[in-house]
Order: sequence, then structure tokens, then C-alpha cells
Amino acid sequence: MTGEPQKSGTENDVHHISKAKKKLLQNLAKEHGTPIFVIDHEKIRQNYREFKKLLPHVQVYYAVKANSNPGIVKTLFDIGCSFDVASMPEFMIVYENIKDMPDKERQDWIWDKIIYANTIKPIETLQALDQYKPLVTFDNIEELKKIRQYAPHAGLVLRLRVPNTGSMVELSSKFGADPGEAVDLIIAAFDAGLVVEGLSFHVGSQCTNFDNYVQALNLAANILTEAETRAGRKIKILDIGGGFPVKYHPGVLSLRMLTRKLNAELKRLFEPDMEILAEPGRFLVANSCTLVSRVIGKAFRDGKPSYYINDGIYHTYSGQIFDHCVYPVRAFREGETLISAVFGPTCDAFDTITLSADLPELEIGDLVYSENIGAYSIASSTYFNGFPPAKVVHINR
Repeated sequence: MTGEPQKSGTENDVHHISKAKKKLLQNLAKEHGTPIFVIDHEKIRQNYREFKKLLPHVQVYYAVKANSNPGIVKTLFDIGCSFDVASMPEFMIVYENIKDMPDKERQDWIWDKIIYANTIKPIETLQALDQYKPLVTFDNIEELKKIRQYAPHAGLVLRLRVPNTGSMVELSSKFGADPGEAVDLIIAAFDAGLVVEGLSFHVGSQCTNFDNYVQALNLAANILTEAETRAGRKIKILDIGGGFPVKYHPGVLSLRMLTRKLNAELKRLFEPDMEILAEPGRFLVANSCTLVSRVIGKAFRDGKPSYYINDGIYHTYSGQIFDHCVYPVRAFREGETLISAVFGPTCDAFDTITLSADLPELEIGDLVYSENIGAYSIASSTYFNGFPPAKVVHINR
């Protein structure tokens, strides 16, 4: 009916937040102002322990790009995590935790605990990396030539192009060697005097098609067999990448279902001494963070209540654009809900968070929040229009 807001039910029918968490978030907003990005470090530790329990023979390399907050890196460092970095700034965030180690101990840690998993690296980056001697990935002959000239002491991992069907963010159109070229690239690296330590692949971020992993593992096993036969050398590392799904909604299959498949295929296809790496990012941090923001304006537009909050698409909600992820906006206020629009604070109409939030009637100054917003969100915040990113607040450190 034109001009009538659409009723949606009660907020308790849609979502429930515990009273304790609700009170905590409200107190933090009162103390620090808004917007605030709240990181729960105990949740990160729980996620790490769950991943290790379900994949006990896999070494966990946190994908720092998911959320590069130094506090998150420190928490994971303290519990024994390894790290996947994709730039020198990310490398240095990790390095801060080991810079005071003795030289030999520090170098051993880097070799065992860091992989530089961006297949394309500027010359300056390779020159900088060579002194640290980490594992680095490559996927083409031109990159191999650069590594040979500027970072010959690095260990190499060839990244394969594998199916990304059904993943929320696909990566194979930009990265990965064609399987038909893989063995030749490995031989070329050995011929150039470099050492290929392993193979890697990535099935795409937030992968809900578990057959992607099965296909990739079988492909990797075949390539390893042929490469070792032709080169006469053992390749000892398999990096199965990331993509491990987070239950943003009930329709997402659980990690437990995926790991049953993974453990069976890894046991069937590879020798027990194969070193298996994984690069979870989203899985470790997505559900550990909550954004709290404030209503700064309200209007009635296009037949629905419309609220303007002090965070948006150019800031923490950037994941809705770059990560193709939706973060429902919830209210602390209770009551009958209406279909409502929520906009960010900037002067750009693109800064639209949602046109279909289930919200009770809100007033200027009311708080709202979004959960499961820890991955690929604040990492890409900007200062567009002069609005700064949300303040980061740590709990359970």
C-alpha cells in the first residue's frame, strides 16, 4: 500500500543478542563513542582451536589480508599460528612479533611460519624479502625470472589455477598457473637453481562448493607425481589455501562437513610426511568482530523509514562491495519492526548499506550494530569525505 511502511514482525523473531553482550556493547559505545569496531580476542582463539581440532595435521597460516590489525596478529602469534602475507606492510606487522629474536632463531621462524602468498611481487619487494628468506609463491615464467634475479634465497611454491565455482569471491581469473604448464614451471625453477618447496591453490573465498577442494587436491596430487618423476626431487609442501566457510546464515554448510572430506582426501592422496598448509583468514576473524554505530539522521523516503548512521560503505561496510558480503543492521531497541533503509554518513548516494533492514522505529542517537563483520571490512576502510574509520576496541585480550 503506497506510503505505508511494511511491517516485518518482531525483532526477537529475527535475531537475538544476549543481554550480556548487548550491555557490553552499549557500555563500550558510551566509553569510546561511535562508530566502534569491537574485536573479541577470545573468539579468535576459539576459532583457531576449532580449526586445529578439525584439521589436526594442517599447519594454520592466518591470511593477514582478512584483517591486518596488529592486535589480531599478536593474539594468533601467541598461540602458535603461522602467517600468510601478501605485501611488505603485512610482512612487517608479523615481523614486529619476532624482531627481538636472535638472528638464527628469527630466520628459522620466518622459514617455518611465513608464506608470501601474492604471486606477483614488485622488484623492491623481492629485494626486501631476499634477506628474510621466506616461502614465496609464483605462477608464471616472468615472475620466476624476477625471483631468480632478486630473491634467489627464497623457497618457492607454485600456485595452481583450480575451479572456484560456488565461491563468494573467485580468485582463479587473476592467479594460478594453468595445470598444463605447472610441471614445466617447476622444472624451469629447478633448472634456474631455485628450490621448489611445494604447490598451492585457492578455491575462492567463502567456498560453499566443497567439490572445489576435492578437484584441486586430485589435480595437485597428479602434478606432484609428474613433477617429482621428471625432476627427480621431492616436493614436500602442499598449501590448500583458504576459502573455509563462515556460517553467516544457516544455509552455509559447516566447516566440520568440509573437513571430513578434506581429511579423507589428504590421507588417500598424499604420503604421511607431506607438510600440509592452509590459509584461513575469514574463518578465524569474521565472527570475532562487531560494529556499533549511531543513528545521526532519519527520514521517510520511498515509503519506508530511512536512517543515516555514522559508518557506511566507504568504511566498515566496505565488505558489502569488495567482499560481496551482507552484514544485517540490528537495533538495540526492541519492538515491532518495519522494512527500513539504512545509509552511511557520506554525501554519496552509493553509500547505501541496505534498503531492507528489519528495524523498530529508531530515534536520532540510537545505537545499531552488525555482527560477523571481522573479515574484509575495516581492512578496506577509507577517509572518504573526511570521515575516519571506526575506532578499534579490543576485548578479552
